[in-house]
Amino acid sequence: MNRWQELTGGVSGDEYAARFAELARSGKDVHGEARFCSALLPAGARVLDAGCGTGRVAIRLAELGHDCVGIDLDDSMLDVARAQAPGLPWHRTDLAAFDPAALGIAADFDLVVAAGNVFPLLAPGTEATVVERLAGALRPGGLLVAGFGLDAAHLPVPPGITLSEYDAYCAASGLALVDRFATWDADPYDGGGYAVSVHTRVSPSPEPADA
Repeated sequence: MNRWQELTGGVSGDEYAARFAELARSGKDVHGEARFCSALLPAGARVLDAGCGTGRVAIRLAELGHDCVGIDLDDSMLDVARAQAPGLPWHRTDLAAFDPAALGIAADFDLVVAAGNVFPLLAPGTEATVVERLAGALRPGGLLVAGFGLDAAHLPVPPGITLSEYDAYCAASGLALVDRFATWDADPYDGGGYAVSVHTRVSPSPEPADA
């Protein structure tokens, strides 16, 4: 069980979707992640939304013309995603055991995005494996984009992964840091409690360990 399941019990899909719908109705921008990612991509790029939840990011990227796939372990979140965008492919899988071939997915994504504190909410000890799995889904030169909190003020759970640890996991999986920002609006990172990191696949990823 990952930390998200422990926190929510795996039944929070409708509540999560309703919260973002209310934010959108109030005039809040709820598409910063998709806008950030789309700015990095050519038209019609292939995007994997890892830990897609209710599909908010993937659906918006698809509306912007990209070819999107969503994966998540939470059935309640995926139920919402499928209801909102039945034409997009949504797959239930544990990120630590993600195998594109087993799901019939080509491992040649231009970009993999992990938004919404995906990494701090993983099962402790699986972070390196998840980076390895996601890196393996990228084409050479593809991008891994992850935004997550680093302190108690930016997380619903105690902090569990540092930027230095995350960068080390990326390096071990053939990824190099391109840039880092403080927000999805691309504000410069100044050492604060939230970071959006962009890594690129510069070498073949190691073969994933057996699940």
